[in-house]
Amino acid sequence: MMEVANKAFKAYDIRGVYPDEVNEELAYRVGRVFSAMFAAETVVLGRDIRLSGRSLENALAEGLRHGGTNVLDIDQCGTEMIYFATANLNTNGGIMVTSSHNPKEYNGMKLVRKGARPVSSNTGLQYIGKMVTAKYFPHGLVLGKDLGTMKKIDIIPAYIDHLLTYIDKNFLKPLTIVANPGNGGAGTIIKELAKSLPFEFIFVNEKPDGTFPNGVPNPILLTNREITAELVRKTGADLGIAWDGDFDRCFLFDEKGEFIEGYYIVGLLAEVFLIKEPGAKIMYDPRLIWNTEAILADNKGIPVRCKSGHAFMKECMRDNEVLYGGEMSAHHYFRDFSYCDSGMIPWLLVTELMCRNGKKLSELVGSRMKMFPCSGEINRKVEDAACVLEALETKYVDGDQDKLDGLSVAYDNWRFNVRTSNTEPIMRLNVETREDRDLLAEKTAELLAVIGGEEA
Repeated sequence: MMEVANKAFKAYDIRGVYPDEVNEELAYRVGRVFSAMFAAETVVLGRDIRLSGRSLENALAEGLRHGGTNVLDIDQCGTEMIYFATANLNTNGGIMVTSSHNPKEYNGMKLVRKGARPVSSNTGLQYIGKMVTAKYFPHGLVLGKDLGTMKKIDIIPAYIDHLLTYIDKNFLKPLTIVANPGNGGAGTIIKELAKSLPFEFIFVNEKPDGTFPNGVPNPILLTNREITAELVRKTGADLGIAWDGDFDRCFLFDEKGEFIEGYYIVGLLAEVFLIKEPGAKIMYDPRLIWNTEAILADNKGIPVRCKSGHAFMKECMRDNEVLYGGEMSAHHYFRDFSYCDSGMIPWLLVTELMCRNGKKLSELVGSRMKMFPCSGEINRKVEDAACVLEALETKYVDGDQDKLDGLSVAYDNWRFNVRTSNTEPIMRLNVETREDRDLLAEKTAELLAVIGGEEA
C-alpha cells in the first residue's frame, strides 16, 4: 500500500483512487505526521460529500489525536470553510478531505498550516509523503503524552457573517439566480446566505450526493454547462452559477445562458476592488493578461503577475500585500479571507455590482470580451511536453517571450501561453487577441498544429 500511496502526494495536495491510493491507513499516518511536524495543539477537520469522506476523516482524527492534537470537526463543508475556520479559530492547521472535481472513485486531502497557509510541495507536503510512506513508520515519532480531544463545532454562522462583509446589502435588489451545486456541498451554504439576500434561487442538482448522479461536479467541462445554461434561458433568470464539488470555485452564466470565461471575471472583480481601494495591488496569472492589465491601467491598480497554482498565488499575495488575485481557472483569492480562494465571495461581489449599476452580466463583460477575445483553455495530451515547448519557442522566437509560467509569447495584436499542468500529464494552451476573432481562430489552429497530441 505505501508504495502506491506515494503517488497520491501531488504538488498541492494528496489525491488518488480510493482505497488503492488513498485510504484510512494513509489518512491515519498523515494525521500522526502532521501533528508532530507542526507541533499542532489544535487542528480543524472537514470533508466534502464523497462517500469515503467520513471514514477517511475519522482515520485522520485518530492519527492527530494519537499525536496529542485536539481535533475540531466542522463536518461536511467546503474547502474554503477549512481555510476560514483555521484562521478564525486560530488553530495550528486544518485538513480538508476532498478530491474537488475529480471522479467519484477519488478522494484526498488539502492541508494548511496556521493562518491557513497552504502545505504544498515546497512547504512540507513531499516531506510528509516520505514520512507517511516510510517502511518503518512511525520512525522518529512518538505518541502524544495525552490523547487529543475531539469536538464538533458549527462554523457556518461565523462563516456566513464573514461572507456578507464583502457586500453592502443596501445596494442589493431582487434578482433571480439559477444555482447548480452539481450535487456537491454548495447548496447548504446558498440556503443560509439566501436568508440575508433579496434573491430568488432556482436550484438544480441541489442535493449533496457523493455518488454524483448527474456527473462529476466540474462546471468547466463543456458537457456539464448546458443544464445550468438551459435553466437560465427557460426561467428568464438574471444569472446562473455553478460550483465544483468542494465549492472553492464558482462559474458564472449571463442572462442569456452564456458561459463567462473566468478570465473576464478576474478583470471584473479587479475593477470592483479598485473602486473600494484605489491604487491597490491586483494579482493575476500569466495565461491571459491583456484584459486585466487594461482594467488596472484604467483604474490605477498596481499589477502583480504570479505563476498559476494556489500555493504560488497565496505566497505571492502575502509577499506583495495584494488585495485581490484571480486565476482564469476560476480561483479567486482575497486578502481579507486569509489570502485564500473562495467560490462564494466572487458571485456575491458580482451580484452586488449588477445591482449597483443596474446592468446585466452580459453588459458588464460584453465589451471586454470583444476587446480581448480568448480561446479558453485548450488541453492536449502529448508524448514529450519539453520537445513541444522547444518547438514553440523556436517557431515564435521573433515574439516577446516570457517564461514565468510555461512559455508566453506576445506580438502586437495577439499572444499565447502554453504550459504543462501541475497536476496532470497534459499541456494547456491559451490564446488571446486585440479585437480580432478571425486572428484568434487562425493562431489557435496554428498553435494546435505545432502542439499535436490528443484532446484531453
